[in-house]
Formats: sequence, C-alpha cells, structure tokens
Amino acid sequence: MSSTTSGKNGTWRNWGGNVIVRPAREVTPASVEELVAALRSAAEDGLPVKAAGSGHSFTSVAATDGVLIRPQLLTGIRNIDRDAGTVTVEAGTPLKRLNIALAREGLSLANMGDIMEQTVSGATSTGTHGTGRECASLSAQIKALELVTADGTVLTCSEKENADVFAAARVGLGALGVITAITFAVEPVFLLTAREEPMPFGRVLAEFDELWAENEHFEFYWFPHTERCSTKRNNRSAGPEQPVGRFSAWLEEEFLSNGVWQVANMVGRAVPAAVPAIAKAASHGWSARTYTDIPYKVYTSPRRVRFVEMEYAVPRAALAETLRELKAMIDRSRLRISYPVEVRTAPADDIALSTAAGRDSAYIAVHMFRGTPYQAYFTAAERIFTAHEGRPHWGKVHTRDAEYFAGVYPRFAEFTALRDRLDPERRFQNDYLRRVLGS
Repeated sequence: MSSTTSGKNGTWRNWGGNVIVRPAREVTPASVEELVAALRSAAEDGLPVKAAGSGHSFTSVAATDGVLIRPQLLTGIRNIDRDAGTVTVEAGTPLKRLNIALAREGLSLANMGDIMEQTVSGATSTGTHGTGRECASLSAQIKALELVTADGTVLTCSEKENADVFAAARVGLGALGVITAITFAVEPVFLLTAREEPMPFGRVLAEFDELWAENEHFEFYWFPHTERCSTKRNNRSAGPEQPVGRFSAWLEEEFLSNGVWQVANMVGRAVPAAVPAIAKAASHGWSARTYTDIPYKVYTSPRRVRFVEMEYAVPRAALAETLRELKAMIDRSRLRISYPVEVRTAPADDIALSTAAGRDSAYIAVHMFRGTPYQAYFTAAERIFTAHEGRPHWGKVHTRDAEYFAGVYPRFAEFTALRDRLDPERRFQNDYLRRVLGS
C-alpha cells in the first residue's frame, strides 16, 4: 500500500483516491534544519504548510494548496535505549520498516494497527490504533517526540519537558507543528498466538464482554447481509513459533484476501444485486486457523484492494446496541454492502484528542470498495454512531465539526488553546482543520 502522489501535473492524491490537491510546491527535507528553512520560507511567501506521509488518511487532514512537506528522507532509527526500553525513530519512517528493524534487534512494539504502510508520524497524528484489552493505540506508546513549530522552534516534548505539548501532540492532526522524530516504548520481542474462527453474529454480541475479557486482543468482522462473523483472538504465547506456511499465507492473504476479493468487489460494483451472494460466499471463505509468530506478523496483513472507510469510537459498553442498530438499518434498507464491518477495542488513555480519551472504547469501521457510491451508507451509519456520542477516526471519512467535537472531547478547548499559542497565524491550517478545530 502506498500513496499515489505527485504526478506530472503536480497533483497529490491519497491512497483511497478521494482526496486530490495541487500544492504550490513540495519540499522533501533531509534534516531538521532543512525543514526549519522550508517553514520559514513558506512564512515569507505567506503559504500554508502541511506534512503528508503515506497518504492513507481518507480525510483531507494532510491536504494543502500551499507547501506540502514530504518526509521520505527523514527516515531510520536514531537511537535504541535498551535500558529505558525505547526507540527513537525519524518521523517519515514507514511502520513496516520500523517493525522489521526492531525485530532484527530482538525488540517489538506492544501493539499496532492492522496495516503498516503508514509513516510513524502520520499514523500517530491521526490516532491509528489496533485492538487491545489493556494495550492502547500507537500514540499511547509514545514516550517523547520532536516537533518543529510554525516559527521554526524545535521542541522536545515528553512528560517531563513541554508536557502540555506532549499531552496533545501525540494525536495532533498536524495542527501544532511538524513532527520530526518519535520515541516509542518497546520491549523484547515476544510471540503471539492468533486464533481465527467463524462465529454467528448473535453469539459474538451475546458473548462479547467475555471474549473481550478473556483475550489480550480481540476483534471481529461482521459480513452485512449475513449472520456470520470472523473472529480473531491474539494472546501472548510461550511458543513454539508456528507461522503460517508460505503457500498458505499466499493463498489466504494474496490470492483470496486481495486477488479474489478485488474481482468480487468489481463484480459487486457492476451488479449491486449480486452483493448479498458475494457477502455470503466471502463469509464462508474465512476458515478457522491458528498460528504463532512475532507481533507485527500477527497484527498486520497486506491490504491491496482499495476502499473508502469511516470509523467511529463509541463507549465500549454501547458496542452491542450500536451494532444491532447498524445491522437493522442495513437489513431494512436497499443498501448493498460488500465489505465486512470491522470491530476492535482500546482502553481509555490520556491524550487530548485520542478517540479513546478518558473512556474505554469500541471501534466500528465501515468500508466501501473504491468507486462505489458510499455516501448513503456512511450517512446512515454516522447517524447511529453519533447518537452514541461516537468519535470519528481523524483520518477516516466523517462530517463532524468543531461544535460537535467540543461536546464529545472534554479536553477539546485545551487542545485549541495550545494551537492558538503554537500556531497563532494558522500556518498549518487547511479546510479540514478549519472544520474540525474551528478557525
């Protein structure tokens, strides 16, 4: 997965293909000093600035018609501190590269999302998360970060230094400055045993609290137009290591989950009436399996079929009711949904604009194949999510604004006040931030 960026006509587009902009210029700094110079040059020219990573956000959070900062030269590990249990990495480093490098050093992140193509700064700035009973989002694993503010000041932020900035910038939406390095907590590499199996929708909801409590990491996918789910339980293991075989991995993750899935969705897009049958076939195609491997090989999988996504975090206690309402809405509508609905959880954290800020959360993600009309589905789903005080993922499609967020984030005003201090002239402003944070 990579972004489609910077064609010959000077355009930049995101991975989902639903955001296209033409920046006035692009800058690819190779050092913090070059980034500072780029920010000062933009200020002299009166141009706004945004940094764009892999382009995996489905919102226009990274879009600009001013100066687009591309961080692909700001990559690599700066330092590993085994005594402190941390790794400091350049902001443009893809998660995949970080995970591979850590594994070589016998280290690992504790938790991560289900893809690893994003840059570390882009993933954390938008609140990327995996699923976990006690283990929180990628942003919650940050121990320190380096941030260049609008006036070119380089800030080192942690719980002990610039603590107010640290509290907000871990999920900062690019509104406070440009992140140049992140220090993550790491630990000695460990093994996870993944148990995947189908389960009826009604049983998953009836037993959800038990499934969540008994597993370190629990998630499931529900296939609309069916009563079937695919569940996944990940728990630490003493071994031995028993990875998925090379042929089985190719068959499951490349041929079926990407190749056949691409064709099935193309058929569904062309013939919507076929979607329920496709969903039924897909729900039966996810067979039970168990395997044991190092974390990033269990948490993540390739996603080559392009789609558009909306995801909301609701209070974990409201998950079952919210999903029942979503299912009832789909069942009584004329909507044809080929993509499964993904459900994950995260514990409460202390980050101002984290979707799990101050409350244990459940995430419900709805997807549509790229090129398929998604507005009616997402609009109806969003009504349900917001009725439960849902918080949308900052990098995924939603229609909420600053007034709404002020009501669902207790520390929203704290974040916007910090933004006023660090970026009073709105050097990092764009249309998306104007909507979600206010002017």
